[in-house]
Amino acid sequence: MTYPHIVMAQGAHDRAGVRRSDQAWLDRTWADPATRVLVIAAGRLRPANGRPDWISTAEAPDGLRLLLGEHEGVWHFALLLDEVPAPPEFWVGLRTIIQALAEGSPGEAPLVFHAMGLAEWHQATRFCPRDGTRLQPRAAGHELACTSCGRAQFPRTDPAVIMLVSAGEPGSAEEKCLLGRSPAWPAGRYSTLAGFVEPGESLEDAVRREVAEETGVRVGEVEYFGNQPWPFPASLMLGYFARATSTDVAVDGHEIEDARWFTRAEILAEAEAGTVVLPGGVSISHSLMEHWYGGPLPGNWR
Repeated sequence: MTYPHIVMAQGAHDRAGVRRSDQAWLDRTWADPATRVLVIAAGRLRPANGRPDWISTAEAPDGLRLLLGEHEGVWHFALLLDEVPAPPEFWVGLRTIIQALAEGSPGEAPLVFHAMGLAEWHQATRFCPRDGTRLQPRAAGHELACTSCGRAQFPRTDPAVIMLVSAGEPGSAEEKCLLGRSPAWPAGRYSTLAGFVEPGESLEDAVRREVAEETGVRVGEVEYFGNQPWPFPASLMLGYFARATSTDVAVDGHEIEDARWFTRAEILAEAEAGTVVLPGGVSISHSLMEHWYGGPLPGNWR
C-alpha cells in the first residue's frame, strides 16, 4: 500500500546548502528566466487554479528572497512579504491547497513545505532572544543573525509523536484502536492521539506519556511507523503504533474531550455512516489508521 503521507514527500529537491552564502551565484540564479518563485505574504499564498502559483523572477515583487533549491533542473525560491496584498481574499493558507499538493507532481509538496516552514519561522523570529536586537537574514534566508551580539538563529522544527494505540489480539475481530477528539473540533471528528516531545524525553516515552496524560490509558510496546513534515506551523510528525496495557479511559477534558475504542467493523460502519469523521488522506494519521485497519477508510478532513 502506498500511503498519501509518503507521496507528499516524494521527489525531494536538492536544497543546495553550500550555495546559500554565495551572493554572486544567488544573483545569477535569480536572474535566470527559468527560475521559479513562490510568493508568501504573512504566511499565506495566492494559488492559481487551486495550486501553488510559481512565477518568474521578473514577475516577483520586492521582498525577502529565500533559496529553496533545485528540482528537475529548475531553481526555486520563496519570496516573503510582510503584508497580504489586495485583494486579501485571493490569498489562502496552506491547508486550503494541501489536497491539490498531494495530487500534484512529485517534488512540489517538499518545496512548498520548505517555503512555508521558513516563512513561519521568519514571521515568528524577529528579535534576538539575548538582547532584543532586530535580527538580519543571511544564508539565503536560512539564518538570522544578531547585529549586536553576533549570535545566529536557525529554523526550528518541533518533533511531535502521533500514535495509534491498539488493544486485544492483533489481527482479530476483537482488536480495537483508541481514537480521541479535541473539544475544538466539530461533532463527530476523531483521530489518533498526538503530542509534542518534551526536553530530555525519548520518542517512545513521549508516546507513553501523551497517551496516559490525555486518556489515562497505559502503553507498553511502541513501534515506529514513519514520519511526515507538517508545517502547521513547524512540526515533524513521528508516527508510532502503541500497544495498550490498560483499556480504561479517563480523558483529561482539556486537550481531549472524548476518547473511544473502535473495532475494525465499528470504525468502518461509523465512518461510512458519517457519525465518525476520520482524518483526511494526506495526513500520517490517516496512514496509521489504514495500516492498522488493513485497507482504505473514508476520511475527509485535514
